[in-house]
Amino acid sequence: MWNNLPFDLLANIFSFLSPDSLARAMSACRHWHTCANYLAPPDTRRNHPAWLLALPARGGTLSYYAHNPIDNSWHTIPLGLGPNPARPLATIGGLILFRPTTTTTALQLAVCNPFTTQFRRLPMLNIARTNPAVGLIELDPTHQVASPNFRVYVAGGMSEASRGGATYEPTLEMYDSKSDTWTIIGSMPVEFSVRLTVWTPNESVYSNGVLYWMTSARAYSVMGFEIGTNNWRELNVPMADRLEFAAIVPRNGKLTLVGGTVNGDACIWELGEGERWDIIEKVPFELRVRFLKGKGNWGSTKCVGIDGIMCLYRDIGSGMLVWREVVDKGRWEWFWIEGCSSVKGKQLQNFPIKGLLLHPNLGSSLQNM
Repeated sequence: MWNNLPFDLLANIFSFLSPDSLARAMSACRHWHTCANYLAPPDTRRNHPAWLLALPARGGTLSYYAHNPIDNSWHTIPLGLGPNPARPLATIGGLILFRPTTTTTALQLAVCNPFTTQFRRLPMLNIARTNPAVGLIELDPTHQVASPNFRVYVAGGMSEASRGGATYEPTLEMYDSKSDTWTIIGSMPVEFSVRLTVWTPNESVYSNGVLYWMTSARAYSVMGFEIGTNNWRELNVPMADRLEFAAIVPRNGKLTLVGGTVNGDACIWELGEGERWDIIEKVPFELRVRFLKGKGNWGSTKCVGIDGIMCLYRDIGSGMLVWREVVDKGRWEWFWIEGCSSVKGKQLQNFPIKGLLLHPNLGSSLQNM
């Protein structure tokens, strides 16, 4: 009976399986494997929480560590990145966007499905540039398609000057995954180009028609690009000169800021009407003490988030804090994830990580790009 089920019915059943269970189902027979690979991917955003991926912060790795929230376990997974080392930027529809590990190499981005090891380089930009800010927008994120529909924006960076040497590049380019091409869409203030090149860690958030980056120099500030008008704006950050760390993440479609002060709280703000920051949450005291190990220093803390979940972390071996939407309870709750000190009995050395949150997609996400 199971072997003769129609594809659409079988795909609907598959949509309720967690990624690890789906992987086992795909290995059952050719019919199930074909169904899982070539139909619309299951809506894991609806049925299952995102996985936390931990990659070495400096890039150049052949494997990474993944936390399965279903059974609270860590796994080592090989990463198919081709011959050149790369540094992770962000996730998009089950894929990871990568850039070169060095700031002196002309930018060429690539995407990889970390669970199937499929890898693909994006075309070269129209203007060769090093170390620009990179922003990502997923189009129709709730629509189930085999290949994600997205755009990448590249702003600033260093390019070759007409008389030799290098200069700050005051233009912005956009990549469209549907056409697989880059387009120069306009100019930008040189001041913004300099700050995005020197002081931006490349985490971006898209909210209400604006693509935002945070500058990492104290005092912190947020820079935004209005997609529809090609205008730039700058936002102040609450307690900007007192924050030891700060990051921007999306939450329910809104721009959200996370930051912590010396010997103080880690707070979460949401951008409201009139570009006003409203505080919406603080890290609970008990979890703050546990996360900081009794110390008051937030300095090495990092934050990653996608809609529905955000995570505070430091390194692979230390515990991590997750604030996640619990849909059936209608509220957000805090969770603790133990760091990864061993996998299947093999001890790991501690190292700083780049954290990513991703809904695994076991389908052929790169075939139609």
